[in-house]
Amino acid sequence: MSKILIRGAKVLGGEVQDVLIEGETIAQVGTGIDAGDATVVEADGQILLPGLVDLHTHLREPGREDSETVLTGTQAAARGGFTSVFAMANTFPVADTAGVVEQVWRLGREHGYCDVQPIGAVTVGLEGKQLAELGAMHDSAAGVTVFSDDGKCVDDAVIMRRALEYVKAFGGVVAQHAQEPRLTEGAQMNEGVVSAELGLGGWPAVAEESIIARDVLLAEHVGSRVHICHLSTAGSVEIVRWAKSRGIDVTAEVTPHHLLLTDELVRSYNPVYKVNPPLRTEADVMALREALADGTIDIVATDHAPHPHEDKDCEWAAAAMGMVGLETALSVVQHTMVDSGLLDWAGVAERMSVKPARIGGAEDHGRPVSAGEPANLTLVDPAYRGPVNPAGFASRSRNTPYEGRELPGRVTHTFLRGRATVVDGKLA
Repeated sequence: MSKILIRGAKVLGGEVQDVLIEGETIAQVGTGIDAGDATVVEADGQILLPGLVDLHTHLREPGREDSETVLTGTQAAARGGFTSVFAMANTFPVADTAGVVEQVWRLGREHGYCDVQPIGAVTVGLEGKQLAELGAMHDSAAGVTVFSDDGKCVDDAVIMRRALEYVKAFGGVVAQHAQEPRLTEGAQMNEGVVSAELGLGGWPAVAEESIIARDVLLAEHVGSRVHICHLSTAGSVEIVRWAKSRGIDVTAEVTPHHLLLTDELVRSYNPVYKVNPPLRTEADVMALREALADGTIDIVATDHAPHPHEDKDCEWAAAAMGMVGLETALSVVQHTMVDSGLLDWAGVAERMSVKPARIGGAEDHGRPVSAGEPANLTLVDPAYRGPVNPAGFASRSRNTPYEGRELPGRVTHTFLRGRATVVDGKLA
């Protein structure tokens, strides 16, 4: 049985301790643990967290392997400190059947540098007209518990109600991409001062907020769970806060880029800043940070959206929407939330590991760093500062909005069930 001793780490940013891993499990946590025949990792006061969990990743396989594959996407995830990712359903073919979700699940088991849990489509072909085979996907080997048409909104209220009723039977959750389609026809960016000055079609905040308001009421009516993907406006925060005050079973996520970037960047017309939902205002960014800090927003999710070079290296109107985010997520959260004093490292663990694992049902992830628990762990050097260089990404795509920007923190080691997937910042 392999043994690894992580020596001198600040567990959850707190007390300096040693952590001994034996096989797939944490064997001891304490001080002065005898290394014996174990491989020693000198942490030197780095932060030890439970392995990160991303509830919103696009791995593109099957169908768009030119953008990403399960292998390259999970390598990027491991580099970012993730030990589990949930793969969205907008593949080709769409993951709307037991056969396709099992294919993604098996690819993860065979090639993954982290655990891969497929997300099943809510509707057939993401077309919003007919429920997909939700029960069959749940009962498959993949054991799907999260369903989403992400990339498209389930805008038909009856379909959304039926989906909420269906997944309630087995404790599933519907993750909604909140975008009222009629209000965003031809939209290119956030609707506001900048869109008016640039002459680009505006994407109003109400297009997101109206769907969230409808869906939390539907969830209350049905008594089911709803999760809001990539919440991006101050108004959306207030709706979720109100819903939680009523006891509605709603959770919400925010992306790293919506915690940092604003629509002012679109003045460059650089398509790397084109994303769905769009970058919002500085006031929205501040509201999102505060909501993540106070728990109104439950988790951080990357919405890692890789694209080939030609889909971004073009004029703004023709460019695809989306940004890669797995390899920079923790750095952005450190910059916006930890270094600003809004969260401590235990809070980061809660929002990037514990809660996403619980929402998605990833039972072996987001666990305490204590003896007897699965050894899914991430070691972070918070003192590191350096520019983002996409040429060094493990992802097949390079469409990052942070190229050249200096960000703090670096994942030095990632362990998946006791096996090192990243060592000294490099893939094992």
